[in-house]
Amino acid sequence: METGEEFGPWLARQLRLAGKTQAELAEELGLTRAAVSAWITKRSVPRPTVMEEIAKALGTDIGTVHTRTTDTQAGLPVTWYHRPGYPDGGRDGGNAAAFAFDADVQVLARETCQNSLDERLTENGRPVRVRYTIHELIGEALEAFRKAVLWDDLHPHYTAVSESASHQKVGRVVDAGVRDMFEKGRLVLLRIDDYNASGLTGDDYDDGKFAAVVRRQLESLKSGRGAGGSFGLGKATLWATSALGMVLINSTLSVPHEGRTERRLIGRLELPWRSVDGESYAGPAWLGRPDPDSPGAQVARSWWADEETVERLYLTRDNDEPGTSFLIVGAHDVASLDQSAPDRDVDDEDGDGIDDDGTRDIRAMHRRLVEALERDFWAAMTGGGSRLPLLETSVRTLRNGQVVLEEEKVDPIRSQPSRTRALRSFYEGTTVDRLTEAGQVALRHVPFKLPLTGGRRGTLGTHPAVLLVTEAEDEDGVPNQVHSLRGNRMTIKKSGVAGLPLGVNSFQAVLLTGHAAGETVPFAEEAEEFLRAAEPPEHDRWGQTEELTLRWSHTAHHRIARLTTEVNSAVKELVAKPKRAGGEGGAKLRKALTVARKAAPRRGTGTTLPELDGLNASIGEAGEWRITAEVKLPRADELPAMTPVVLLDVRSGGRPRLDWAELVAVEGCEVEDGVLRFSPGARRAVFSGATDVTSHPVRTALTRLVLELRTGKGE
Repeated sequence: METGEEFGPWLARQLRLAGKTQAELAEELGLTRAAVSAWITKRSVPRPTVMEEIAKALGTDIGTVHTRTTDTQAGLPVTWYHRPGYPDGGRDGGNAAAFAFDADVQVLARETCQNSLDERLTENGRPVRVRYTIHELIGEALEAFRKAVLWDDLHPHYTAVSESASHQKVGRVVDAGVRDMFEKGRLVLLRIDDYNASGLTGDDYDDGKFAAVVRRQLESLKSGRGAGGSFGLGKATLWATSALGMVLINSTLSVPHEGRTERRLIGRLELPWRSVDGESYAGPAWLGRPDPDSPGAQVARSWWADEETVERLYLTRDNDEPGTSFLIVGAHDVASLDQSAPDRDVDDEDGDGIDDDGTRDIRAMHRRLVEALERDFWAAMTGGGSRLPLLETSVRTLRNGQVVLEEEKVDPIRSQPSRTRALRSFYEGTTVDRLTEAGQVALRHVPFKLPLTGGRRGTLGTHPAVLLVTEAEDEDGVPNQVHSLRGNRMTIKKSGVAGLPLGVNSFQAVLLTGHAAGETVPFAEEAEEFLRAAEPPEHDRWGQTEELTLRWSHTAHHRIARLTTEVNSAVKELVAKPKRAGGEGGAKLRKALTVARKAAPRRGTGTTLPELDGLNASIGEAGEWRITAEVKLPRADELPAMTPVVLLDVRSGGRPRLDWAELVAVEGCEVEDGVLRFSPGARRAVFSGATDVTSHPVRTALTRLVLELRTGKGE
């Protein structure tokens, strides 16, 4: 049974909630004020017979007074508090942090699972368990839930937002969410539960995890040294995935607050500025118990809920293990509209006849969540030897409490067999120096030279990153890829290897850096810190960032480019087939291959420029163009620097120029500030890169790519 709060602090809060003074309680009990004061200050506790009288005075039952695991229901009721409009007339059209991410359940899975990994309780050595529950409500269940969240109190605010929807993006999303709920009679809840995590500890307002998540923006208070998040933006995906802008939270704390740990509830609503009954409201609102210490007892704070309330809000947790449950109300998945049509055909297998626009297809949500977890967290879910997995995940789908899709435990071996084999072999110490048989895993240490901070020249030290290479299998997806990880073992960067020798067997490679390479590896802590600073809010690549520039230098990202070059060279050496000494097989292969050659041009007196000789391009998972280009280099004592420029092909007018998010030298060149400088004596050069999706004027799938090499800075 849960241990309740000490009697004195509990009674003091109940008196504030009920609006009673110590003197008034003493008068009702027929005791002196000094006796009540002694209880409050913990100098004494009342006799059992007096406990019954206290329960009557507070309008509650004797069990609540004895256990003290929840507040009494008397006095200030749970309600919505809406932040008043700014006195200077300023208006917000929504929470800007939510625009950093798309309404995409796969992005949600990446951000929330990363947060749970960061908050894992490490003392017991067990993994953090994260479960995603998709729950569609229809009919009476929907009506009961609307009543539980006090929808009648919220309705005027949603109406005000809908009336001005055409002027704001957030307003249009909310208006569509409300219409879907009423016109189609359904509401999709998406709940994320984590266990063996720290929970939202700390005070409602002071510095702590609770305030960082519920009260503040752009604040990150992570527990672990190798935390994945650093911007405080990931939590915004919760509200971005809600078409109603509503998220409810139930947290079980690892460290008691107010003497308790279980059923700490709060709700937060993100709406744009609105005017209701002549009063203006700034945007956010909170569901909670009015704080009697706030002016007019208006500000809502978290409250300790009873089990019945938690059940009505679909926030009941499995056990008393620390962690947090986030309930996204009105979940939608706009990115699913880009998926194939079959995803939207399966929802009617139940014969329920619910018309679906694809954004609330609960079966497609289920599948996409599983795919994202397999893709991004396969390494965190892999163990071996004495190392346990850091993470366990599962997905289940319900409708009105009935199972639609059984709970599916995510198994990384199913979709990432080669990479999980490589990581397990590393943990078990069964790697080899070179691949000679199927199923082997080759290990190579790759030097990562870390720069000095503060713009100083020189190297702090060399961190030996761990490269693992093994034979690819069909289930792995795209072959010949390198997945790069650091401490929390979430896949950060995925890249191909350009310039592979002819005829190599398909492979998969894993690069372990920072704490992922080992806690005792030299400069693991420094590599972890450096690479974390080199990640954008999406944590999906390493490159130039503002933090990297401020803390190290504007050229610090070149160290990452050199690491990539070292990794690619090591991969090519490991997968290259040994040369035969003039055997028959080599002669037959040469006869079977023909390469068209152009006649060599006459040498002129002018300067000879490098020219593009090959280009491979594909669209990445984030919608970026990912390219690998080969440059033919003429014979010359000195070659001019060239700038690769990526453009969109259009029918008329100038070609829009895209920005590079990443530009990396692979072979025969170096990249400095977006300019290629070629190695003396090289006859070919290879570079790779990815475009910045924020510079794309239209969706990538609707465009054609043009790559040019320009002299100088390429202006």
